[in-house]
Amino acid sequence: MDIVTPPTAPSPRPDGERRGLVLVHTGNGKGKSTAAFGLALRAHGRGKAVKIYQFMKVPSARFGEHRVFAQLGVPIEGLGDGFSWKSQDLEHSAQLARDGWARAEATIRAGEHFLVVLDEVMYPLRYGWVPLAPVLACLRERPPHVHVVLTGRNAPEELVALADTVTEMALVKHHFQAGVPAQRGIED
Repeated sequence: MDIVTPPTAPSPRPDGERRGLVLVHTGNGKGKSTAAFGLALRAHGRGKAVKIYQFMKVPSARFGEHRVFAQLGVPIEGLGDGFSWKSQDLEHSAQLARDGWARAEATIRAGEHFLVVLDEVMYPLRYGWVPLAPVLACLRERPPHVHVVLTGRNAPEELVALADTVTEMALVKHHFQAGVPAQRGIED
């Protein structure tokens, strides 16, 4: 490990106006949804209205994030029927994604929420279940104070170009590679 000298001067301050941002969390590493949920907690902690949509989770899901957001009064809504390999009917899964996008789009355009999270939205985009053009249009046309976070692997280039901030989570090492299974409280 290299030892470095701590900075002694603050970073320069941006001089632009504050506005709603489009943030994308993508990549093959862990932490995309977790980072989005952290932003949701931060916004909620400041008294801001937050809405979370999960495109691949079922409406009845009760993972750790669902439990804590319910306790805090942050709405989180599953829009799907699980990951594609669990689906019994991919056309039904596609229709759920389209219906879910309609709900999310209406929420974004209404402007009543400071932050809207579109968790795992890259899957229905990549599968062609939700067309990219209306998503990009909604993001461009959203009320100026609304922040939107989109998560999932392989974000489309057009979305990356539109976004204000893009973070790519890179896989360095994963416990699955050592044979350690998923664990509640870490991966749910």
